Amino acid sequence: MKQLLLTSAVTLAALNMTTPTMAQEQSLIVAGGCFWCVESDFESIEGVTDVVSGYIGGHVANPTYQQVAGKKTGHYEAVKITFDDDVVSLRELTDYFWLTIDPTDATGQFCDKGDPYRTGLFYQNAQQHDVFKASLASTVQSKPFDADIVTEILPASTFYLAEDYHQDYYLKNNLRYKFYRFNCGRDARIEELWGSVASKKYH
Repeated sequence: MKQLLLTSAVTLAALNMTTPTMAQEQSLIVAGGCFWCVESDFESIEGVTDVVSGYIGGHVANPTYQQVAGKKTGHYEAVKITFDDDVVSLRELTDYFWLTIDPTDATGQFCDKGDPYRTGLFYQNAQQHDVFKASLASTVQSKPFDADIVTEILPASTFYLAEDYHQDYYLKNNLRYKFYRFNCGRDARIEELWGSVASKKYH
């Protein structure tokens, strides 16, 4: 019996040594104006496993798009990005985020103005808060423009999933999406600010 137990223990130890470690998944919540665009900018990055559109930061539970678009609930249009941090780090995604928005506009983004279109980074723990702060400090030092960065770093509150028709809108309605993005001036303003459009490689 003792020999059987010893054999079992050795076998179990060997299995533990050969079993690969499960990938560590994290999530990042950001607001960068129209969530169709932010979803498009992040979804094809290697290591990103899921991106969903939703609402965060308001004072109404389970808001609808119509309520948020009415600009009276206080919500941001936001996306929740799930990623494998063995492939891409939180810091890398945060540094990239700055390059996809106009962080100098406190009133909205591009052609969209009002509360839902403000920019923000929403930390879910102390580590995320520190990464966001460090990324912001680095961006302030390296930014190629003079205007102040006004994007806020805020504690995450409940993230409410947006309606199904908003998810992957850029894929489901590609022509309408491209028409909207071009006419809203998103990429033109980003290029004016940053010198290039970092997200183009993923479109």
